[in-house]
Amino acid sequence: MYQETDNKVRDLRSALKLLESMPGQLIETDTETDPAAELSGVYRYVGAGGTVKRPTKEGPAMIFNNIKGHPGARVAIGVLASRKRVAALLDCRPEDLGKKLWNCVDHPIPPVLSDEPAPCQQVVHRADEPDFDLQKLVPAPTNTPDDAGPYITLGMCYAKHPDTGASDVTIHRLCIQGKDELSIFFTPGARHIGAMADRAEELGIRLPISISIGVDPAIEIGSCFEPPTTPLGYDELAVAGALRGEPVKLCRCLTVDEKAIANAEYVIEGEVVPGARVREDQNSGTGYAMPEFPGYTGPASSECRLIRVKAVTHRERPIMQTCIGPSEEHVSMAGIPTEASIYGMIEKAMPGRLQNVYCASPGGGKFMAVLQFKKLSPSDEGRQRQAALLAFSAFSELKHIFLVDEDVDCFDMKDVLWAMNTRFQGDADIITIPGVRCHPLDPSNDPTCDPSIRDHGIACKTIFDCTVPYDQKHRFVRACFMEVEPERWLNGQER
Repeated sequence: MYQETDNKVRDLRSALKLLESMPGQLIETDTETDPAAELSGVYRYVGAGGTVKRPTKEGPAMIFNNIKGHPGARVAIGVLASRKRVAALLDCRPEDLGKKLWNCVDHPIPPVLSDEPAPCQQVVHRADEPDFDLQKLVPAPTNTPDDAGPYITLGMCYAKHPDTGASDVTIHRLCIQGKDELSIFFTPGARHIGAMADRAEELGIRLPISISIGVDPAIEIGSCFEPPTTPLGYDELAVAGALRGEPVKLCRCLTVDEKAIANAEYVIEGEVVPGARVREDQNSGTGYAMPEFPGYTGPASSECRLIRVKAVTHRERPIMQTCIGPSEEHVSMAGIPTEASIYGMIEKAMPGRLQNVYCASPGGGKFMAVLQFKKLSPSDEGRQRQAALLAFSAFSELKHIFLVDEDVDCFDMKDVLWAMNTRFQGDADIITIPGVRCHPLDPSNDPTCDPSIRDHGIACKTIFDCTVPYDQKHRFVRACFMEVEPERWLNGQER
């Protein structure tokens, strides 16, 4: 399908080539598909998974080759909607993803500016051209008929701080509002580029920004790290560089003073306008934004910032990349960096105890974590709860933590629930921490659900300690089976 000189994943096209070589991991369709709700409606059944309304399932990534209203364009969806695929694309075992990412944060390789011709600038459309129109140039889908408009869900937003010049990359909610206008939603206090835009507004200047779409999956995963793991001034493109063992190549934008990811499929160049605010659904009037990771459609914001677009550049026959907000793709992008951050923090505090972490699909990668903890001595009793408190203190979006022993597979929620049913007593093993700031997208975090909640976004964080007391371990030994190599009996058939 795609011609590359080797098997190394370096951009979206080489990633798709790798998935094509893996049985059952990539499918294509030439059937004409409307990007307005239909495309996501199809993928819901094929492979969305996550917290998407049932029926859905975890399935292959998908390429739509015939997009209504966009001749020559293609749309890829679900590239990261499977932990198995993410592991293959990052060249490690699924259970080692968090640990690998943590090591990369500690050994970053910063991006470099390349003077070579940038693939993302093979075709150039400038906003001062009479026929310039974002909606015609970028085949951005809507997830549902209620969406405020066409959304760019996997745009790597890149900007630099007006005072320090330090750069950062993050993913934000971007909605096409007009021929040369985008709205961008900044969660208050959550992401670095929001702080950059705030500072630029204080100075009364525009913030140059590039939005790179369709990039190396290592960039998409790395861009989702947050403080305290990657504080303001840490360029998360350096995590992607460490994952690949070579720096991410950047190019100079053509119309704004910023850089972009050189091998992206699309790049939108623009400026965040100071003092301007946009209501997301100003064109549709639906009252909604788009489906978010908890599985609900969020309300339209009236406080989105305005990006004035200056240009769109892209590869020849470009591939738009998108995701469904509540899908397994969000679990991969948000959850795996959080796993890495929790693992690294607890490993520093109590080495050798935390065996692994899983930010599980039911929590969208943000609300819920399973910590696999090994008690090495009697004095470790209680440290498992301390580990949970460390995770809560650093990652405000976490709401529930399940603690399990080393013989429980933390990536298998059936095994986690087995531990809960056989090693847990509700009156002794639930630890609640009420009145703590959590995430505004959880609709239960609201005074209307419980009068003890003082403000929207405040929650009761809860620890479910499903570990065996150290002095009782002899009573909780799982049934032991004979260890064999089953291939001898399977005759080449898949397990």
